[in-house]
Formats: sequence, C-alpha cells, structure tokens
Amino acid sequence: MTDHPKVKDYMTQEVDTVSPEDTVKDVIDLIRKTGHDGFPVVEDNNVTGYVSASGLLEKGLGEKISNVMSRDVLVADTEMDMSDVARVIFRSGKSKLPVVDNSGHLRGIITNSDVIRSHIERTSPQKVWTLKKTLEAIHNIHVDVIRETVNIDELVPTQPKVYADELDGRIYELRKGLAEPIVVIKKPDKLILVDGHHRVIAAKKLGIKNMDAYVILLSSEIHLGMEKTALSAGLRTLSDIKILDYAKHPLVEITKRLKKTDENGLTDINQ
Repeated sequence: MTDHPKVKDYMTQEVDTVSPEDTVKDVIDLIRKTGHDGFPVVEDNNVTGYVSASGLLEKGLGEKISNVMSRDVLVADTEMDMSDVARVIFRSGKSKLPVVDNSGHLRGIITNSDVIRSHIERTSPQKVWTLKKTLEAIHNIHVDVIRETVNIDELVPTQPKVYADELDGRIYELRKGLAEPIVVIKKPDKLILVDGHHRVIAAKKLGIKNMDAYVILLSSEIHLGMEKTALSAGLRTLSDIKILDYAKHPLVEITKRLKKTDENGLTDINQ
C-alpha cells in the first residue's frame, strides 16, 4: 500500500444501483433484499442521482425514482486520497459516496467503514524517517527515534491553524481508538509538535492528556528553523492555534457534481 492510499484501493466495485425509471416499491424491495439504506441512481452507467430510504417516506409506491431522487450528489474520484474522502464524509455527514471516473461513469462505492479501515492499515508515517534523515544531513549528526507517550500540554505547536471539519474527523478517530501516533521533536527544554496538530487539538477537546508519539531526540545545541518560525508566529502553546470554520477550508469540493438540466430536460453531470 502507498503512503497515500487512494479510493481505488478501498472502494467496493460491485454496487447495487437503481434506475430513474424504477419505482419507490422497487427500491423498497431492494432495501429489504440488500439491507442497504440508499443507492446511486444510474442511467447508461452515469450517476444521475442518489436515493435514500428516508427520501422514500410518504411517497407513493408507484412514484418513479426520477421524481424523488436527489440530483445534487457528492461523489468521489478513484484517484482521490482516502484522507480527502474522510474529510468529505465527516464534513457532509454522508455514510457512503459513489465513486466515478472523469466521465461520471460509476466505478464503485466508498463508505465510512472503508475510511476507518484505511486508517487502521496505515503504516508508520514515512515523514518520521524523512525528517530524521533530513536533520542528520543538515546538522551532520546522528538522530535517534523512539516511541513513547507525551503530555500534550507540554507541546509547542508549529502549525498556526487547524480546520474544524478535519478536527471532527480526528475526534471521531480518537473515540474509536484509531488515531496514529503524532510526531514530536524532543529537546532538553521543550517538546516540538511536528505532525499531528489536528489529532492533538482533538485530544485536548476530548480531555485526553497523553498521546502516543514518534519522538525524535535532539540536543539543545541544534537550532531549528521551525522553532524560529513558530516563535515569530506567536505559537507557544496549543491555545495559540486557531480553529478555522468549514467555509474557510481550502479543500476544493471536486466531489460535488452539479446537475444542469438543458432545454430538452437532459441531465449533464459534467462540470
């Protein structure tokens, strides 16, 4: 598995779908048969909508799915990083996303369970070893890396902001016991947080005091650029980190395919 697992690595390729011409009764029968609570609506292998069990409430059994389905659908791309899919799922509250290619053709489905699985299978962060080698090359020293528990209140942050939506995802992971270790540089007089700012702030919100960490050991004589940058940014404690709201998140919602109806009533999912 790569350091950045993709949707194609975890998605289910065999997907139960419905047609716009199917009826509410057809979908209810499919729900009873499969146990699923929603299905992509597909026509000519193109995702044109999504229908959920809740969307069928108070609808006539003979009503066509084209009249009750949601046409504003969040979808994932086969090449998306699982970390990005996790953001979209946690941010939107969806339990699953249809997976499409650049032409809008259905390729599979990705679920919140797949997101959790991708996190469980995540290997030790490659950036730990990359950082170790970089420090050794720059400062001409040998650096040891250990695994230990650290007190998060002692951490000096190096990232000035975190995003509320990703924070929600990290809180969910911590509650499920799925969070990977943070990365810390340990000097005699301080603990510098290098990677895992969202995880640490999530832990703080949950009242967690200690976290598992990869700890890179350095002497006090080694001067780091990230220390100077953090100091100039006014970063001394975790309380100095700003939490940005959803609307300010830089993630471009490439998963959102807006449907446009042309003069002939045909649906086009291409942006």
